[in-house]
Amino acid sequence: MTDTTPARLLKLLSLLQTPREWPGGELAERLEVTPRTIRRDIDRLRELGYPVEASRGSAGGYRLVAGAALPPLVLDDEEAVAIAVGLRAGAGHAIEGVDEASVRALAKLEQVLPARLRHRVSALQTATVPLTRGDGSTIDPRTLTTLASAATGQERLRFAYRSGDGTETRRQVEPYRLVSTGRRWYLMAYDLLREDWRTFRVDRVSEPFATGARFTPRPLPVEGGGEDGGGAEDAARYFARSMAGRQPELRLDVWFAAPAEFVAARLPPTLGVPDPVPGPDGENAGSTCRLRSSCTDSLEWVALRLALVDCEFTVQGPPELVEHLGRLGARLTRAAGAPR
Repeated sequence: MTDTTPARLLKLLSLLQTPREWPGGELAERLEVTPRTIRRDIDRLRELGYPVEASRGSAGGYRLVAGAALPPLVLDDEEAVAIAVGLRAGAGHAIEGVDEASVRALAKLEQVLPARLRHRVSALQTATVPLTRGDGSTIDPRTLTTLASAATGQERLRFAYRSGDGTETRRQVEPYRLVSTGRRWYLMAYDLLREDWRTFRVDRVSEPFATGARFTPRPLPVEGGGEDGGGAEDAARYFARSMAGRQPELRLDVWFAAPAEFVAARLPPTLGVPDPVPGPDGENAGSTCRLRSSCTDSLEWVALRLALVDCEFTVQGPPELVEHLGRLGARLTRAAGAPR
């Protein structure tokens, strides 16, 4: 293999990862080599585990197909920047459906980005004004990637933390896992100073610093957990138990003057799924629905999400939510009738 072969193979792989079939002659022309060299390079890629499929005939060519495992991807500068910016935007604003996996991917990508591309990603992020929905806290994606990298690499972290009452503290922890609830991110970690497990809201974390000191993960304090901490299921159980003790449970009973499919598409999954309610004597069946579920979210956030469904609704319970909506409604009415 000559010194130019690795660079040529990477360029060939980049072309093949475009979703199209490439005639051998066109590949040879783009890479400025002979068709015979292209055939040899294709064989080398196959030896490396890339599933390259060839079709015969005058219109035949090569294309990369799905294999049993994901091969390493080759991205050009523009593609790498686009992916990094997209992952940052999704992770930083806790969009529903963008979970820990996207943050791990972002951490891996930013770790290998050349300095010039990291600068471009940061510049684009800084220059962009996001339109958030107002139901969650904006997070610096660099904080998320630092936490994710430390948890994956089993590396101790230091950071500043602001509690709910505004108290500022310095923490040194062994990060275990990031958890996304759809609108917020949390870090599960063992606090070395307090010698106990803690759950931290990531939007209250600042100045995270990976110390470089490695640690062996401790088992989570959950019943039936494995010696190695138990993995995702135990993490989910511990997180749910941790959060349940922080916020009183709300037992929701809400009627909506809209079909269940309409309401479900506009409610976050954490609030539950409404059931269709048939009308009297079967009339108007499916035109209304009822939501009966439990959550540990704040009254303010639940009230906002119910209002964003954009249909008439009636709250039967809990009483504190009914009272909060009454006060909110009166405030909004006064605002709408205020003199100009």
